[in-house]
Amino acid sequence: MPAINMATALNQALGQMMNTEPRLVILGEDVGQNGGVFRVTAGLWETYGAERVMDTPLAESAIVGSAIGMAIGGLRPVAEIQFMGFLYPALNQIFSHLGRLGQRSRGKFRVPLVVRIPYGGGIRAPEQHADSAEAPLVHTAGIKVVVPSTPYDAKGLLVAAIEDPDPVIFLEPIRLYRLGRAEVPADLYRVRIGPARLARTGSDVSLISWGAMTHLALQTAEAMAGDGVSVEVVDLRSLKPMDEAMIAESVRKTGRAVVVHEAPRTAGLGGEVVSVIQEHAFWWLKAPIRRVAAYDVPYPPYAWEDVYLPTPSRVMRAIRQVLQD
Repeated sequence: MPAINMATALNQALGQMMNTEPRLVILGEDVGQNGGVFRVTAGLWETYGAERVMDTPLAESAIVGSAIGMAIGGLRPVAEIQFMGFLYPALNQIFSHLGRLGQRSRGKFRVPLVVRIPYGGGIRAPEQHADSAEAPLVHTAGIKVVVPSTPYDAKGLLVAAIEDPDPVIFLEPIRLYRLGRAEVPADLYRVRIGPARLARTGSDVSLISWGAMTHLALQTAEAMAGDGVSVEVVDLRSLKPMDEAMIAESVRKTGRAVVVHEAPRTAGLGGEVVSVIQEHAFWWLKAPIRRVAAYDVPYPPYAWEDVYLPTPSRVMRAIRQVLQD
């Protein structure tokens, strides 16, 4: 199997699905002739033409609203929001329509729509280009939310999302697009939406994360191994539905848990993970659960993002705290 990065894996998934699914269309800002700001749609406009790979105006609400109409009309649209910080004008379409239409129509309409959203920090992007606002999306009933942390999962999850009969928000960690390579099958395959991935086994503490923070968790686990601490890393990869069984199983084994995410701490998705642990693994806990997250302030200028985002030292400090409690 060839070793490719995440951006190439996503491009493969889109190209192969366009070849096998004639109803699939792509729309978004600069996705056509320019191939997307991160080159994820590179080459697709040349191959499939402007009727299937459509450049849109800078109008996020119109992008998602048009895609909803396309999905109801029988197409399989994949809409791209260029950066998560640009998503907010489209939230009315997502909150009020995307997840509700199946129920409102008593099952008459299905909305097989994928909304791709590059998100997160770590690449020195300008203001409003590095948000991590997964929590309100997960809170919205009627949609699934997934986020890969490896090229293999990126391709397989995107194929599964496109084939899903209901809407899927597909979050793509910006800093992982070209952070290393991994073996990815050249043929089509699927990674089922829902199950988490056990990224590393351990016995002393469970680190639970998703997206780019999974790489931070693995880096921290490797560093802690040098100190004789065995860290287990759970990569959620599906935020909704969430694999509560794997979270509980890991914490029951280790007795300690640290949750890591790059969104602000207050009302972040880490609080939901903590609730899952409290409900399903409370009697196995040997110490209070810790959260490592970004601070409750607007995302800072890029020169300060290393201070704002979780770091290995902050995660290691949380691990040492749960080991001492």
